[in-house]
Amino acid sequence: AAAMELPPSHGLASRAAALVTGYLCYRRGSPGRGLALRTLRRARRQDIDDVGHKYYLELVLEDVLDKDRTVNCTAEVLYHLGNKNIAPDVQFTLEGELKNTDEADNIFYNRIKSLEKELVAENIPDSHGNVPPEMEPIRLLAWVASGYVIWQNSTENTKFQLAQIKHVKQAKRSDEYLEFDYMILLHEMVSQEIIPWQMTVLWHPQHGVQVTQDSRQPKHASE
Repeated sequence: AAAMELPPSHGLASRAAALVTGYLCYRRGSPGRGLALRTLRRARRQDIDDVGHKYYLELVLEDVLDKDRTVNCTAEVLYHLGNKNIAPDVQFTLEGELKNTDEADNIFYNRIKSLEKELVAENIPDSHGNVPPEMEPIRLLAWVASGYVIWQNSTENTKFQLAQIKHVKQAKRSDEYLEFDYMILLHEMVSQEIIPWQMTVLWHPQHGVQVTQDSRQPKHASE
């Protein structure tokens, strides 16, 4: 079947756009850069027999630390039919330059490496929406890692967003990686559920972010 135009405000279109944004955060984000959706310009949806539903999207993304800096993105998303255990396929191209974060990433890396005790923090942002400046990279790292979780768990009927870091604890390691154990709250906008999710996150400025383990937690887990 031919691809059908969807109004950008359509639920299906906005859910696919949220998935692409999460995926891009995961692939292109760092403790010095998070990406957020500014606008969805165009969306088309196609039924592919016996395979699934494919979306063609044109979006504008902004840097969460520098909202004047935007990039254009075209993306294709394929949701596989019937099989909930396969993450959607996402392909994208970016037009425009993302801010170089090497310096910010290295400053953060060296600061954490030089701590005498492992970092521990909770409630980022706090109930007033505030993030202490020294916690901004910790928040952005969670933003990037949650992009992976969002990608792996999205369907056409979900729209996830990182709501808060409930707590984060740095793990001791003998190699050059930084490791953090996060408990985050994901807001699922369709059902309006707030879902606690545990993530173990490895990061190194040269090697990027890896989510080595993640699991959905029961509702009371974050209390």
